Amino acid sequence: MIEKKDIDHVKVTMDRHIGHRVKIRANKGRKKVVIREGIIFQTYPSIFIVKVNSKQSDVERCISFSYTDILTKNIQLSLCQ
Repeated sequence: MIEKKDIDHVKVTMDRHIGHRVKIRANKGRKKVVIREGIIFQTYPSIFIVKVNSKQSDVERCISFSYTDILTKNIQLSLCQ
């Protein structure tokens, strides 16, 4: 069971990495996986926002994820060096 202290720990970790480049691996269900790179842009009490560049065009998009997505392993984040 996910507890509030677990979510708070993830939020504090994300706060420390605002502005860093990350690689996101998101499970979309039924063996569909999306991998994108972006920058952690902003954190809020329940969600965080990652800015990503589209591969087809030079347009930046903002994608939001909840901290529970990380805890339930719906998405995986790794820092890019």
